Amino acid sequence: MNPATHQDHGAPGHAGASDSVLLARLADGDHGAFETLMRRHNQRLFRTARAILRDDADAEDVLQEAYIDAYRHAAGFRGEAQVVTWLTRIVVNAALMRLRRQRTHPVLVPFTSTTAEESAGGTTAMTDHAETADGRVLRAEVRRLLERRIDELPTTFRAVFVMRDVEDMTSQEVADALSLPVATVRTRLFRARSLLRAALARDMDVASVGVFGFDGARCDRIVASVIARVSSETVR
Repeated sequence: MNPATHQDHGAPGHAGASDSVLLARLADGDHGAFETLMRRHNQRLFRTARAILRDDADAEDVLQEAYIDAYRHAAGFRGEAQVVTWLTRIVVNAALMRLRRQRTHPVLVPFTSTTAEESAGGTTAMTDHAETADGRVLRAEVRRLLERRIDELPTTFRAVFVMRDVEDMTSQEVADALSLPVATVRTRLFRARSLLRAALARDMDVASVGVFGFDGARCDRIVASVIARVSSETVR
């Protein structure tokens, strides 16, 4: 989802307000300002939590807890950092606390094996096998991508790159094979690597746009849950 488009879906009358204004209104109990602030930064903050926890559900939980924490301390915000930076720090701290709890209290999965040793052994074997299989698939995908990008290099650069970096020939060997000065080989190799690096960087940029996707349903769910909780706190 386009963040700018998503930002426009805040509560009526708040969409154009700055983060600082929204936080000030939140400190006065304006839930509409809070909704706009959440929708404005939900994607960034969710991805931050997700990057630490590597789990969508945990990231959602942590984000909601972080928002509740921000709601409770909004009046204490002193403007020493940008609001989004302040929110991000709260999310990071909440995610790290969740991560520490997970490591301190690991989830125990029961098995039907007759001994604990058999269960542990079976679990390790399955995990190792899964990781190996995943690694093979990932390497194959990366290799295919790299091959495509190498094929797209100009012929003069591609030949030098394959001979030098793929076949591990020395610059002198490549120069001799192509009847080129060694300096030319080095120049073409540098250029080939630069072009390849740029192409792969573009691939990464395109791929990262949709990473840890933050759809409208997730955003709505988080906002609704947090608003419900802070509303109940206001009643109390």
